[in-house]
Amino acid sequence: MPSDVRGELSYLEKKVLLALKDLGKASPDEVQARGRFGELVEVMNAASWLQAKGLLTMRERVERSYRLARGDLARRLLPERKALKALLRAKGRLPVPRLATAARLKEKELAIALGWLRRKGWAVVEKGPAGSTLVVTDAGRAAADTKGPDEALLARLGKAEVPEADIDPALLRDLTSRQELVREREAVRRELALTERGAMVVAAGLDLKEEVARPTTALLRSGRWKQVEFRRYDAKAFAPLVRPGKRHVLGAYVERIRRIFLSMGFTEIDGDFVQPAFWVFDALFQPQDHPARDALDTFYLERPETLPLPAEDLVRRVAEVHETGGRTGSTGWRYPWDRREAERAVVRPHTTPATLRFLADHPDPPQKAFIVGRNFRRDAIDWKHLPEFHQIEGVVMEEGANLAQLLGTIEGFFRRLGFARVKFRPGYFPYTEPSMEPEGQLPDGRWMELGGSGIFRPEVTAPLGLGAPVLAWGLGLERLVMAIEGITDIRDLYLSDIDWLRDHPILP
Repeated sequence: MPSDVRGELSYLEKKVLLALKDLGKASPDEVQARGRFGELVEVMNAASWLQAKGLLTMRERVERSYRLARGDLARRLLPERKALKALLRAKGRLPVPRLATAARLKEKELAIALGWLRRKGWAVVEKGPAGSTLVVTDAGRAAADTKGPDEALLARLGKAEVPEADIDPALLRDLTSRQELVREREAVRRELALTERGAMVVAAGLDLKEEVARPTTALLRSGRWKQVEFRRYDAKAFAPLVRPGKRHVLGAYVERIRRIFLSMGFTEIDGDFVQPAFWVFDALFQPQDHPARDALDTFYLERPETLPLPAEDLVRRVAEVHETGGRTGSTGWRYPWDRREAERAVVRPHTTPATLRFLADHPDPPQKAFIVGRNFRRDAIDWKHLPEFHQIEGVVMEEGANLAQLLGTIEGFFRRLGFARVKFRPGYFPYTEPSMEPEGQLPDGRWMELGGSGIFRPEVTAPLGLGAPVLAWGLGLERLVMAIEGITDIRDLYLSDIDWLRDHPILP
């Protein structure tokens, strides 16, 4: 068995084994010096392979050492030492309220000084009619001219870093309990040692020759190929898994969704995160006293507090729809519309302002547009809510557009996304009528809610001057990915679990 193993050893592995034969247990640095390695990484690479082959062990332990947190602390007296000197100057007795002034102690040092005076037995507190008095003990007088063990250790730490093994554990606990006095440093100590099998291989003899991986013309012409050893290749040897770089899972889903929309003839749009409330709420026929507009649900800006509104005729038509229904046949919300409320600067809570502005700028049918964008709401963070999230939204404006076309378009989109079946149930949204809530079936049989959809009400389309019905639908990106991937906590999508990201298949 040793002869078979020896034939598979590299030049550097043999050097490590021979160095350990002489050293016994040793650190990688000691092996490097003994074997005359050029770089420490050569030792570590060879040791890793030898460990995998069962020829050596590599043990790690954490070694701690300590030094002063700051260099000037070595010249400072401990609070209790300052207090003791002040007591001795006062002939051994001092009212507690006067201690801070007499010893020139800072406010936070006073309690520390009193505690350690009692703990070290240097002083006691006597209570009398005039109040509490600090009195020096015999131990305190004896300690007046001698440094305590903690003070001696502080002096050592001021000169050099001291290993944990060289410090009394009880003394170390006392010093580390004081804030901002001692700093700890951890270092990993590695120790290499031959296993029984490794010792057998070394005892059987190792022929240390220069090793080459492949023959070269110069090697063959010079005849040196006779003096070198060609490295054997083990096709069964361990090799690290190489993972290529790829998009984050969320980013990959965004790209997949974008490709689906673009292949269906949609135009991609975008919009600013900050919008006037006019586009976020008013243009959607959402009343100005709606709970969603409350500051507890929506982020409003202080600077700027307001943003300009669009063309005055558009603003007037939206105001009329809210107050009386305008020319839509609706009765509106029957309240006086407030322009100042519509001017408030809002961090958008949904992507619909972008689609509305696109439709207002392109009122002639046919139009097909989509957006995948970030939104912000004052949601408490839990397993399914984040204050920042993404929405996927699509709109179609076309002559004769109807509910059947809406259902067919949504079903086509979700089937391309990988859903086996799509079904619909009636829903309610204040700005669409009729409204539907699609559900999709994943290949494993699970059903999931896919968001909301509907046909924009005339109270939305008429003020914008749109020339045809508008079909609209939207859903949350994170919720979609959670359902498809079987993730139970939305926060896991942003924790960057490197193993999950590396092992996740690349999305088509």
